[in-house]
Amino acid sequence: MNADRTPAYPLRLSVTARPLVFGGHAIARRLGKAGLPDWSIAETWECSDVDGSVSAVTDGPLAGRSLRRVVADHPRELMGPGWSGSRFPLLTKFIDASGALPVHLHADDESARRLEGSPNGKTEAWHILDAAVGATALCGVKAGVTGDLLRAALEAQEFDSVLRRLPVRAGETLYVPGGTPHSFGPDTLVYEIEQTSDIQQHAMRWNMEDGSPVGDAEFHCHLDMLMQQVDLETRPDFTPGLSIAVGDGVERVFLCAGPYFALERWRAGTAEPLRHSFATAQILSNVGAPVRVRTGTWSGELGRAETLLLPAACAEVEIAGPADVLFGYLPDLDRDVRAPLQAAGCSLPLIASLGPGTDPGTRGAGAAGRKT
Repeated sequence: MNADRTPAYPLRLSVTARPLVFGGHAIARRLGKAGLPDWSIAETWECSDVDGSVSAVTDGPLAGRSLRRVVADHPRELMGPGWSGSRFPLLTKFIDASGALPVHLHADDESARRLEGSPNGKTEAWHILDAAVGATALCGVKAGVTGDLLRAALEAQEFDSVLRRLPVRAGETLYVPGGTPHSFGPDTLVYEIEQTSDIQQHAMRWNMEDGSPVGDAEFHCHLDMLMQQVDLETRPDFTPGLSIAVGDGVERVFLCAGPYFALERWRAGTAEPLRHSFATAQILSNVGAPVRVRTGTWSGELGRAETLLLPAACAEVEIAGPADVLFGYLPDLDRDVRAPLQAAGCSLPLIASLGPGTDPGTRGAGAAGRKT
């Protein structure tokens, strides 16, 4: 990249595997991700700048450098013009909810700064890769439930009395604003994109790390903090996204988009390759068979459930089909989302979920970074 004449090229990153109690073996056995340990895995952090789990570049001229160092040394080359921030703004994961996740929430930006001492909160989105027939998720507080009723139900662990239970189907996506209590699983396989953060407040009487019991004092302390951060009004729903054709047998699906991130799924057959131009860093994750990726003079294979970070300086990528891949990025909503959808003749509903509602695109992107 420009600062030290290092060429722009896709960055392969180290992956953090987390053995939480709700996990299993689906990321390896169903997605085909290689190199994982034999024990039960709940999450693989594919691209992370979270303290304690910062990804490192594993090959090429930048090998050995942390993602945070790359951000500091090459902000324009990595993120494109108009961005500022000290950390890479996005965290992506594969999540195996062989068991149910704990009921929990993540603070929004304001609560994170005020209550957690964190520069930003954590809004996230789940893209469902696979789910058993009848799978469900909890997300949001039922209409009419007061704070007192919510607190009493959480103390009694009676979640269905106060939280919305939604059907889960492969291919759909749920945009979850900070402050929304939620859980999903069992028998659900998810790709998650979110703000760079690991803050959370749980409503369970067990620890997700090892299943050990949570004592009364700690449990009530967690509930105290959760109730200060909860948003009683957010009730998001799953959506299929908006699909446009961009070539012969090439489909581009906008799964979700908002001020913090956008996520797209592209599929291509063999008539012509997938070609994508971009002006900001792209997290490219493969959810299909191995593919051949080309950008500039660089060419390489992206295996099953593997991820590449494409710097903005790469500008474009070509992927030979058959291909089924995800692109996650920090968007300029007008340039990256509204313009291509309008050009394809799509109406523009709620940008955050690509479903009915009110466009939140004027909200700030938080301290993790911004595009102007």
